[in-house]
This record gives sequence, structure tokens and C-alpha cells, in this order.
Amino acid sequence: MSPSRRRVLAGTALALTPALLPVPAFAAPRRSVAVLGGGMSGLAVAHELAERGFSVSVYERRALGGKARSIPVPGSGTGGRRPLPGEHGFRFFPGFYRHVTDTMRRIPFPGNGGGVRDNLIDISAGRLSRSGGRSDLGVPDLRGGGGLDVDWLRETFTGLIQQVTALPAPEVAFFVNRYIVYVTSSEARRHGQWENVSWWDFIRAGGRSSEYQAIMAKFLTRGLVAVKEEVASTRTVGNMGQAFLLSAIGLGNDGDAGLARMLNAPTNEAWIDPWTEHLRELGVRFHLGQTVEHLDVRNGRVDAARTVDTSGKRHRIDADWFVCAVPPDRAVRLWSRDVLAHAPELEGTKGLRTDWMNGLQFYLRETPRGLGELLSFMDSPWQLTAILQSSIWNRDFARDYGDGKAADCLSLDISDWDTPGMLYGRPARRCSPAQIAKECWAQMKAHLEDTGASVLPDGVLHSWFLDPAITWHPETGRNTNDEPLTVNTIGSWSKRPESRTGIPNLFVAGDYVRTDTDLATMESANESARSAVNALLDAADSAAAPAATWKLYQPPELDALKRLDAQRYRSGRPNLFDT
Repeated sequence: MSPSRRRVLAGTALALTPALLPVPAFAAPRRSVAVLGGGMSGLAVAHELAERGFSVSVYERRALGGKARSIPVPGSGTGGRRPLPGEHGFRFFPGFYRHVTDTMRRIPFPGNGGGVRDNLIDISAGRLSRSGGRSDLGVPDLRGGGGLDVDWLRETFTGLIQQVTALPAPEVAFFVNRYIVYVTSSEARRHGQWENVSWWDFIRAGGRSSEYQAIMAKFLTRGLVAVKEEVASTRTVGNMGQAFLLSAIGLGNDGDAGLARMLNAPTNEAWIDPWTEHLRELGVRFHLGQTVEHLDVRNGRVDAARTVDTSGKRHRIDADWFVCAVPPDRAVRLWSRDVLAHAPELEGTKGLRTDWMNGLQFYLRETPRGLGELLSFMDSPWQLTAILQSSIWNRDFARDYGDGKAADCLSLDISDWDTPGMLYGRPARRCSPAQIAKECWAQMKAHLEDTGASVLPDGVLHSWFLDPAITWHPETGRNTNDEPLTVNTIGSWSKRPESRTGIPNLFVAGDYVRTDTDLATMESANESARSAVNALLDAADSAAAPAATWKLYQPPELDALKRLDAQRYRSGRPNLFDT
């Protein structure tokens, strides 16, 4: 790394002092930073900068932690118990996450040598549930030493045979070929060709069997990464598919991490609250209920930020450096003509797209048997996935939460809000909260009880809680969503900004910023935060070490094929396996 300008000038001045030349008076480095947004990226920015001696203030309109926070159900805790824990959506940590877990290691937690990171546990049991009388596929939890359950064994093998026979062999071979095409494609082809092709078109799902479309197209997009197969960038889906596959065989993972992990308690208890407490100890100041409205630009720099609080009072925020860490749908409201005049690259963010992926929690009077930890309802119209919290939390649910009558929580993510449901024939966007709950319950039962078993009897339901970001408007018969999710559509890479902007004291962070992770996740938010911090350190001529970053693992065994593909792409020829 070349020496900074400040260090070079300072060294020159010291060298000339014996010659009695005047020593320049250097001002103290400008150290105050205003972080606009207290979600995943904002907190990560604050963490990295506070560790490096900067004076950091965070301004957040709603709640620290953003979409990752847990949300207490109002009025649900009695008898000294905590409120029932709600969520924007359950937290899921693939084994290949590196940035988030590195931050977690540096957050102290009582009794944990590895900080908050030790609150992550590997998911060891799962269930891929099918509807229409088809048996489910499952991975049993053998950690308790109980051995294989005969009923599980029968159902899983039956489901496996059903699945193998339902997918035509030529279609399986064809999908494998398409996957090989992608993993042997050069970076130039991935950006130049596959970034501009939808996953649906890449795997040529049109005209193929319903099973091929359900599993290879819909499940791998809507069910796993909450994007629609007709508009999702092949580069994004392909990169995530490769990362998951490599992670399953232990390549590219964070230390001893397995394929996927979950927190052992509600997110705020296991992570967010210890994090914000640690940041306060580092000197970070938090200002809640502050919505950023405007950025004042003067002489090519951000002179101040303007916020409004919950009472309607407006405030001026002064700082040396500004990091915009709000979601893209809110960031674009700050890109005034003055901002864009100096940072025209931010104009593209106005073309980014958001979609909905929100949580619904069912609180149960007893724990259902045989569900496993992670469930995917593969044929559900709303592409439901769920976590059974008792299987991973180190809590006595009835003792610690609610009124003592709820023994467990089945936490759902609703990934498709546009497809009509089973009961009302309407998409989730056009269902009331009560209808959403009934519809999700029915879609789960259609998967779990389609072979005659009683898994979720209606009497087991204690209550439910829908993410409060969803607001029902009975006058229009529609919902609005205060916290949508960024989705990587075809060609969206060109619209996404780098962390450094054309305004020298303004940086952007968030899951929409260009990162190697390249998906709207906690990991990409954290990676973008580190990129913004490193750009700020460079602009400030700071001698502090840069924040560490990692790239997704790329198997060196494929390097030769990728080099060959780069040559073929430059000459206008298809990938060697693209026949």
C-alpha cells in the first residue's frame, strides 16, 4: 500500500525542520462520521469506524438492527415473562458467510469465547415438504443419539423415489448441463451475458415438466433467495447456487461452519442488543426516531444532513463524513439534483427493484413432532419456508415468553406475495392479516397432512403475529410494506453503485451496493459496510488498517476452463458446454 498524502507531507516537514524552514501546521484529522441508517450495514459501518477511533453517530428512523431485528409482540408478556418474540423474518446464516460472522466474533457475549458468533448453531435437520399426497424428504436430527425413526425413514425414501420418478431423466441431465455451463463460465461472461439473462430462460424452463419448473426454477429462486425466476439475474442465482453447493462439501465456509446456521435465541437477545451495547461502549451515539430527509451539498461536499423526528421537529446533522446506509427505496429520495450533479452514478439506483419477503410467526401450545428444524413447503403458492424455534433455541419458551401457554414458535417467511392463495384466491398483498394467517396455516397443512397424518391440528394454535411492516388498508383492499427487500433483477448490476461516490465525503452502504456476495442479505450489507469504511479511510488519509473483506470461494480446479471460456467469450463463441 502506498503511503498516504498526509503521512508523506508530515514526513517531509519533519525532515526539513533542522534547516529552520517553517513547519506547516497540520489540522487534526477530521474524525466525525454521521451514519444515516441503523440496520445491518449502518451498525457494521459504526463498528468498524469506532474501532479505528472515529467519532460516530448513527441516525435511525425505526429500530436498530433493521430487517434483522426481532420484534416483541405488544402486550403478550405476562407474569414477568418477556413478550412473545416476533420477527421480520427468521435469521438464516449460510456456512459461506464470512463478513457477518467476523463482526460477530468481535461482539462480547457472557460465557462465549468467540463472542456472539458462538450463539450460532448448525442446522442439522430439515424437511422438504410436498403437497398432493407426495411423501416428504427429510434429514433427521441425530444429535440426541436417538437413532433413525422408522416412520421418517419410510416417508423419506418414498418421497425420494417419487421425486426421482417425477422428474424426467433427460430434464435432470439437462439441468446438470446448464449448471456446468455456469460454473465454468468466466467472470466476463457472467457479467456480460448471464447478468442479462433470467434464471427461467437460462435453465430453459418454458415447456418443460411442472416438476422441473417447481423445483429447478421456482424453489431455487423464490424459496431460497426470494426473487422471481422470470426476472432474477442468472449471475445472482448461479453464484448463490455455486456457493451453497460448495458449502455443502465444506469449501469456502467460515471455519467449522456447516451448510447453514441459526441463532440460539431471538435475534435481539443473541445478537443485536449485545452489539449495540458494545458499540455504545466504543463511543457510538444512537439517535432513534430520526428520518433522513435531505442532504445539503455545498462546494461539492455534503455540508449537512437534514432529519425529522417522530414529533415532526427537524434537525441539522453536521459531520466531516457521511455514510448513507438506508435502503435503496429511501436512499433515492435523498438524491437531489445537487447530489446527482456531483455523483451522477447514483442515478441508476432509481431503477432498482424491491419485492416482499416478510415474516409471520405461529405460536403453538405444544411442539409438533417430526418437523425438523428448517422446513420448505415446496408447492405452496406463497413459497413458504419455516423454522421450528424450539429445535434451535436454548430457551424454555413457555417459561420465558408470553402468557406461559405458548410452548413453541413456528416462524415463517412468505416469499411470494403476488400468486393467488388456496383459500381466498387472492395474493398475500390483497389479503388482510387474518386472511394471511389462515392462508399460511392452510398451505402448511396441505403439505404436512396430505398423506393422512395429523401434524398441525387447529387446536395447537395459540396465536400469530405478522411483521408490522405490513399494513392492511381495508379501503383499498391492499397491503403496503414499509420494509421491502432489494432484488437482483436482470441487468441490475449496472444500476448499483460502488460504496465511494463522486462526492468526496459521502459513501453508501447497503445490500444494494455492489459486492462480491451480490444478493440482498445480511452478508452483502456487512460487506458493503466494510467497502464504505475502506473508501472513507482512504479519503481521510487514515493510517488505520482497512476492514477485512473476503470473496466467495472459487474452486481452482475450474480455473483452466474459465480461462478458456474467457477466450471464447471475447471471440463471440458460447461456453464450451453450452450445446
